[in-house]
Order: sequence, then C-alpha cells, then structure tokens
Amino acid sequence: MPLKTLLVQHAAHVPETLQSEASVLVEKLEEKLTPEDWSVFDNALFCNSVLKVCSCSQFVGESWLRDPGMIADLVRSGDLFSPLRREAYLSVLQAETYDGEAMLARQLRLFRRREMVRIAWRDLAGWADLDETLLDLTALAEACIQTALDFFYRQACQRWGTPTLANGSPFNIVVLGMGKLGAWELNYSSDIDLIFAYAEDGILTEKKEITYGEFFTRVCRSLVKALDEITVDGFVFRTDVRLRPFGDSGPLLMNFEGMEHYYLTQAREWERYAMIKARQVAGDFETGKQLAAMIKPFVYRRYLDYGAFEELRSLKFQITQELKRKDRMENIKLGPGGIREVEFIGQAFQLIRGGQEHALQQREIQVILEALEELELMTKDDVATLKFAYRFLRRVENHIQQYQDKQTHDLPKSELVQQVLAYSLDFENWDDFKRTLDDVRDSVHAIFDQVFSLSEQDNQQLATRSVWLGNDEEQALEILADCGFANAQAMYDAILNFKTSHAIKRMTSKGAAVLDRLMPLLIERVPRVDNPDVALSRILHLFEAVAGRNVYLSLLAENPDALTQLINLASASQWICDYLALYPILFDELLDPIALFEPLKKADLSRDLQRELSKLDPHDSEQLMIALRQFKHQNVLRVAAADIMGVIPVMIVSDCLTWIAEAILGHVLERAWQMLSEKHGCPPGTRAETASRFGIVGFGKFGGIELGYASDLDLVFLYDCADANAMTDGDKPINSGQFYLRLGQKIRHILDTKMLSGVLYEADLRLRPNGDSGLLVTHIQYYEDYLRESAWTWEHQALVRGRFVAGDPVLKAQYEAIRTRILALPRDVAKLKQEVREMREKMRENLASKQADVFDLKQSKGGIADIEFIVQFGVLAETARNHSLATYTDNVRLLEGLAAHGFIGADDATTLKKAYCAYRDYGHHQVLQGESAMAKEDEFAELRAQVDRIWQQFME
Repeated sequence: MPLKTLLVQHAAHVPETLQSEASVLVEKLEEKLTPEDWSVFDNALFCNSVLKVCSCSQFVGESWLRDPGMIADLVRSGDLFSPLRREAYLSVLQAETYDGEAMLARQLRLFRRREMVRIAWRDLAGWADLDETLLDLTALAEACIQTALDFFYRQACQRWGTPTLANGSPFNIVVLGMGKLGAWELNYSSDIDLIFAYAEDGILTEKKEITYGEFFTRVCRSLVKALDEITVDGFVFRTDVRLRPFGDSGPLLMNFEGMEHYYLTQAREWERYAMIKARQVAGDFETGKQLAAMIKPFVYRRYLDYGAFEELRSLKFQITQELKRKDRMENIKLGPGGIREVEFIGQAFQLIRGGQEHALQQREIQVILEALEELELMTKDDVATLKFAYRFLRRVENHIQQYQDKQTHDLPKSELVQQVLAYSLDFENWDDFKRTLDDVRDSVHAIFDQVFSLSEQDNQQLATRSVWLGNDEEQALEILADCGFANAQAMYDAILNFKTSHAIKRMTSKGAAVLDRLMPLLIERVPRVDNPDVALSRILHLFEAVAGRNVYLSLLAENPDALTQLINLASASQWICDYLALYPILFDELLDPIALFEPLKKADLSRDLQRELSKLDPHDSEQLMIALRQFKHQNVLRVAAADIMGVIPVMIVSDCLTWIAEAILGHVLERAWQMLSEKHGCPPGTRAETASRFGIVGFGKFGGIELGYASDLDLVFLYDCADANAMTDGDKPINSGQFYLRLGQKIRHILDTKMLSGVLYEADLRLRPNGDSGLLVTHIQYYEDYLRESAWTWEHQALVRGRFVAGDPVLKAQYEAIRTRILALPRDVAKLKQEVREMREKMRENLASKQADVFDLKQSKGGIADIEFIVQFGVLAETARNHSLATYTDNVRLLEGLAAHGFIGADDATTLKKAYCAYRDYGHHQVLQGESAMAKEDEFAELRAQVDRIWQQFME
C-alpha cells in the first residue's frame, strides 16, 4: 500500500496541525524504503499505528529514515508486538562477538537505538502500559551495563590476571544503580546514576604488578566511556557517577570497607535519600549481597527518624528555588505537584519508618504508596490520588522525551509540540490536556503540603525565640517572667547552662538547627502547666541526655502536639523523663495521645507482641531481646502516662503492668522452647510447636497481680516428665531433665541480660525449693513433696500469692491442685500466728526505715506488709475449712473471701482494702516522681492506726 494512501486513510485521526509534518515524513520514507521494506505494511496492527507514532516522535521517524530496515526487522521478528522482549536483551547482546572496543561501542549503540524505537512505538501506539515501558527501559540499561562490564573485565583479566577473594574465588566489581534505574522505573531519555564498589583489596602480580583498586578503576573508566561517549552512532546511556562517596572529588570506586566507613561516619543526610532506591544492576552479585547488607542500616534506622522531614523539605526547597531562578516551574518532574513530590512523600515515610516497617523497605514508589495505605499511614483516597498522578505524570514525562529522545522534563512552549504532546496522550487539544495536568499537579501538591507541614513552626513567638537565641539577659528575664515562670532568673540560668553544656556544644550543625526551632516553642508552651519551672528543668535534663540523637529532638520540633504531651508528662512525673532518657526510642509514643492513653487489653498485648516478633529472624536472639524490651518500655510508658493523667485507677495500673509481664513471659517461654528444640529436639511426648510440661509460677506482686513500675519478678520454674533421663529426639540429644534445666536458664538469660535497652525484668528465683542452693527447675511432684514436708511457714505464706503465669495448661491444673492442697493443710493456728508474727517483726526490724519522721509504706507499722501478713495468716488458717480461699492470689479478693467466710468483719476488710489501695496508689506516684515509697509521718495517720488496730486484733 502506498504511504500516501495510508496517510489519506488515517489522516482523519491526526490533528490538522500535524498532518503536514506527517506528509513530509511519508514523502521521505517513500524515497528510502525498498520493496522488501514495504511488506511490513501488510500487517494491519502496524499499519494502523504508523501515523500516530511518527507524528508524536521525531526520534522514531528519523531513526526509520536513518535505517529503513530497522522497522521492517522489528515487525517481521515480532519484537515490535512482544511485551516481553526485555527478557532477551542480555542473551542477544552476549551472543554477539565484539572484536574490540569500537565494535562493542557500535553494537551497543545500534542495539540501544533499535530497542528505544521499539519501546517508544509500543508506548505511543497504546500497546504498552506504563509498567511495561519502565521495566523495558530499565532492563535495556542493565543489559548494556552488564555486557560492557563483562567485556572490559575480560580484557583486564587477560592483561593483568584475575582478582580473587581471600578464599581464592575470582570476583568482579559491584555496580549499584541509583534513582529510577535502581527502582526499575527508568524514564525514556534518562541518564543512569551508577556507584562502583569492590569487595577486597589485593595486588595482582601475574603479568604486571597492579592493585585491585587500580585494576577495577580502569575497568570502570572504560565502562563509563563505552556507555556515555557520543559517537557517530550516538550514545548508549548518559552516565553519571557523582553520587559516589565524596562525589567528584572522591575515587571512582571504593572497596567495601571504605564504603562502610564512609556511610557510617561521613555520609550526608541526602545520601540516605539517594540510597533508598539503590540496587545492584550488574557485576558480582555474590559479593553484592554483602554490600547491600552493609548499606541497609545506613538507610533504614531502627528508630523513627523524623529528621527526614526536614532534610527532604530542605532539598525540595532548594530545587524549587533553582526552578524559579531559571523560570522552569512548568517542569513536571521537579516543579510543584510534579513527580519528585510524589516520590518525596513516599520516601519521607520510608526514611522515617522503614527501619521498623519492613513493608516500606522497597524501591518502587507505587509499591510504597500501597504499603502506606495498608499500614494506615495515608488515607485510601490520598494514595489513590498519588498513584493516578504518578502514572499520569510518568506517561507525560516519557512522551515529552520520546518526541526527540532528549532528557527534558519541561512542558513544550512551541504550539506545534504542545499539540503533539496532547495528541500522544489522547487529548483533543492542548487546553484540555493542560487543565487535566494542572488538576493532577494541584492534587499532588496539596497532599505534599499536608505531609510536609508537620514541622512548620513559622508562628513561633519572637519573644521566646529571643530568649533562646539572644544575649540580652535583662530582656530575657522580663520575657520569662511574663511567660509565667516563677523564678525567671533560675530558669534563665538553667537555659544558659543547658545551652553551654558539653552535650549541646558537641551537637552537629543540623542538630543545633533543630534545637533552634524547638527551644523557643518549648519555652513558650511550658508555662501552660501548673509547675513550669519544674517541668522546664526536667525537660532540659532530658534533652541534654538525648542530645547526641538529633532524631528525637526533630520529632518534637516536627510535632508540636507531641511536645505538648511531653510537657504535660514531665510536669507530672520525673520518672517519665528519666525513663525517656534511658529509652529515647519511646519518644515516638508521644505522637499519638489517643493511643498513649488508650486502656491496655490483656488479649491485645499478646497479639501485638506476636505481631512484632513475627517480623524477626527466629534465630536472632539479640533482636528478640531488643524487641521484647522495646515492647515492654512502650507499654509501661502508656500505663504510666494514663496513671499520671488520672485516666486509670491504681488497681488497673497494677493489672496492666502484670498483663505486660505475662504477655512477655509467655512469648519468652515459647521462643526459648523453639530455640532449644531446634538444637536438641523435644523430650518424649512433646512437640516443637509449643512448650509442653513446663510452667512458670509468679509470686509476690507478680503472683498477686500487683506489679509496680520497678517491680522484679519472683518466679519458680516447674516441669513434669515421667523419666528425666529419657533423651530428646534431635540431632544433639540431651536427657529431658537437662532439657528443662536449660529451658529455665534460657528464659532467665532472656529476662535479665543487660543490654543498652536495659534488662527485661530482674528475675528473682529464690522462692524455689531450697532457694539459691536448689535446682533452677523443679519437678512438679518434688515441688509438692517439698512444700508438704520441708517448707517453712514463710514459704507457705508466699504460696498464698503463687499464681501460674505461663506454660502448659495441664501443668497449670496440676499446680493449682497442689497449691490448694498445701494451703488447706490442717495447722495449729496458735503456732501459725506466732510464726507469722515473728517473721513480720524480723522484716520490720531489718527492712523498715529508721527515720522517725517518715512512714515506710511497705515496712512501717500499719503499712502494706502488715495487711499482707494478716491476709496470709487468714488464708493459711482458714483454707482447710473453706477451699475456695485458694481461688485467688490478690490481696483485695482474698480479703473479700476472708470476710465472706467470717474470718474478718466486713468493716475491717473494707478498711484494709482502702488502706492497701491508698498506699499502693501513693507508692506508684512516688515512683513516677522519682521518689522512694515513703510518706511523711502524719500522711496516713488515721489509716495506719486502723490497720495497726486490726493487726493487734488478729496477730497479738
């Protein structure tokens, strides 16, 4: 079919303004095409696409005229119609024979032109979606890089020998693709950003002495030249290597050790942003795994990194200023609402939360947006808006570049080219396209502003800023007094001492800038609490303690609500500030006041912990212990915050602290069982899936569901097996008794190993049979025999509050039956009373405070211990007649049971409960204020007298 006939048939579909351009191309093609080339027009699908594609891409038309057989080959081979052509890129290139660098350069350029024409054709014809186009472009770049690298590596090895690792195996460089290349999102006329690295240093001496560094540097220089140099055949890919360590001033490549040192000590914050998309695209993929593992901690911090907001905002601001300067605000990549803003939104969340949310450790922005929706970090509507905008903008970007194969992101200014772009995207005219584009960009920019406005504090009071930044003491004192500080001079001195402290002076310039934003806001807001002087002093000490970690100060500067929350908590509690100083990762909990004060639920705790632990490598015991400690700290902080603010009463405080410990202990037991069973197998009759025939009994405050903030755990480990000498069924078998002993040791190790995040719980195991001299784990039958035959009265007293807290339900039933039998033993009440009283007197003598003007809440006369001993005496004296007294382990319900059975009068029981709760409530809040559990001598005078009267009535 003559091309002019084709033009007539399809001209109606081409805008009038473009028909003359198409006509010129047709005339030129008629002169160039051979009869063999004409046969491609027999293909109807191809025929229908010719005018659309050639009208929208001068590059395709010129390439056709330059090499008329190229299009014919694409059609006849079927490559033009194949969506999976990219899978053959590397094999096609590697099948070629390259007789020298010139041959390699020519073949790569011809291959690149052929495939770029194919990719543009499929895109403009509407045969390929965005994902196919981006993947094709990325795969094309990767294949060209790998082919060129293989060529120059072979050349270098022939000339100097082959570099080998310490283990003797040969190795090559690792080529990291950055940006869109790394994320499989390469745009049509993109350059490629590369970083080169190699695993180990060494020297080659086979032919001519040369270091590995020099060897690989020569390979890399040749590689960049082969890809980037413009010849008569064009170029392969413009190649940029400036993202490497130290940029242009640094070496072309570094070994892994040098890379690791750089990223740990000298890398700039924007390099974290750049590394999000880094991916190995060529080279030695075996050593590449090692490099990827080294870089990952640099990019994804274990803590929440809110400083990333400021870094990305600063970078975006610089880009915007540059665009304004050059009058390029219509740049669809870098301008307002452009592609970069979509990427910044996703990458901000990646930098901030990627260390804790593995779903965010991806490269493709579309995948990240979906993860943000699933994690409920962004709304479904916002994600849908951004995904649509991204795909639309990337198509616009590709079509702009496909017109002339030029690396530009600016909207065309020529009316003709504007019409071409609109037509390529299936719009009737430029105005329709521009309205849609403006709507898309406006929607992106609105979301961008919403996300990045979290830290804008432009409305901070100039007065408080002058206190922090200024040098006028007289003016500062006046401002502090006006703000509401009681002692302006003391507060000024505290601020000055903080500002000149060693920790603050050592801060980086970035950290100092964060502090300059944060401190005026702090000074302005602190006076809103009742004790601003105390609150400010506490917070200054806290800030000094965490000054080396800018991220936590950034969090507060970025989130004024979190700062307000911290001020309120610091006002109410010294302990909170001390706790945050010890475990600053908890600063993130301040972000959501609703979640912070939401009542804990026992079932939710175990489920939440299971979800966190499921993310870990089951063989990584260190990460397990870190995760357990973090879980405890987060939830204890939530309890303390709710307690301080009066959201929950003392009974619920102890319940919550106990539930936290139970949830942790249950998972510790299961993980310890799994670790041991993997190594040694399981005792007979048990399975690896769940801990069996083993249990943990909690005593004291833990057993009584009365844990405090600083409580340790009184524990006893029990097990039951028919034959302690029976061997486990694993590759390294041990006898069952030894298995359960090691299980107890593993649990204790997980609980009380001291880490940077502290111990999980101090585990006190002295209540086991024979105390410290006894076995760490006790057979259930021996345990009953010991309690019946050998235990002291005080051990039976302890059993009153002995509660099964974790382990095999069958063993739990056995233990509870034993506990009931022991508590129900017949006793000489007079002798029992004497032994209980003597034990109490000994405790008071050894443990009570000797200060005459203080009331020791626990040990002083009329205190908590007196109430507990009365209850324990009652239970041991009465359970033989009323077995139901063995049901509970907490003092409040035990008192109710003793009153119900007539052991104690209802009024006296109410008095003891009232005193017990009052003492515990006061003690909790003393701890939160950083004080010991002491009160003034006259603080609880009436209650103490009532408790002492009841003590005298029952125990004297």
